[in-house]
Amino acid sequence: MTTRLFFIVALLTLSAVAVRAQTVTSVIGTAVVPAAKTMKSYACPMHPEVKSGKPGKCPKCKMDLRLTAAEPAPIAKPVEPPPNNSGHKMSIPDVEVLDQDGNALHFYSDLIKDKTVAINFIFTNCTTICPPLAATFARVQKEMGDKVGKDVHFISISVDPLTDTPERLKAWGAKFKAGAGWTFVTGEKQEMDKLLNALGAAVAKREDHTPTMIIGNDAKGVWTRTYGLAKTGQIVGLILDVMNGKVAEAPATGEAKP
Repeated sequence: MTTRLFFIVALLTLSAVAVRAQTVTSVIGTAVVPAAKTMKSYACPMHPEVKSGKPGKCPKCKMDLRLTAAEPAPIAKPVEPPPNNSGHKMSIPDVEVLDQDGNALHFYSDLIKDKTVAINFIFTNCTTICPPLAATFARVQKEMGDKVGKDVHFISISVDPLTDTPERLKAWGAKFKAGAGWTFVTGEKQEMDKLLNALGAAVAKREDHTPTMIIGNDAKGVWTRTYGLAKTGQIVGLILDVMNGKVAEAPATGEAKP
């Protein structure tokens, strides 16, 4: 009887030790897993491919790098997406918009499809970069002559659709002698938000938009971004390259005078 009792006590003791060991192992296993680290990332608002782990200036356009949302540190190097000029068509929504004459259009179908386009972003109450952006378009328009409206189409998209009615856009464009082939675009805010997001031009505040110019050849799937205040000759040369289905290094310096 005593031997049997001793055997039972021994089994109970061994079970308790095993449970304790399992508990300790579980706790240790949890403890050694480090919390996911986050790192700060800075990127150029005009050249999103330019990134840095600390503040600084973009080597291409000299703009200040902006803090992006903190994200977990990658375990392995992420695969970079193909550049805009890789031959793939840019994904542009066919949202309903209005031009400066109040005409209802579908943005992709009516303004982009099978065309070469140069796109910038403005708002009519702007007193800083928007007038120089429009003035740059005006000089490029004059330089390219009758190619505008036939071989290349200019599009200025409002980042403030709640204020920029077609009438306001038409009056604003007239100050810069906008001719045929230069379309100003506004519309319902929800639709415009979709468009601006797709084009990488959405901003929380209208004043934060950057002097980006997008140049693309939809028929050949060639797209690039450049500095919207670059010298006229540089922009004309880039547009001609895109028209021919090729993209050289986008001009990033040489600011045009207002």
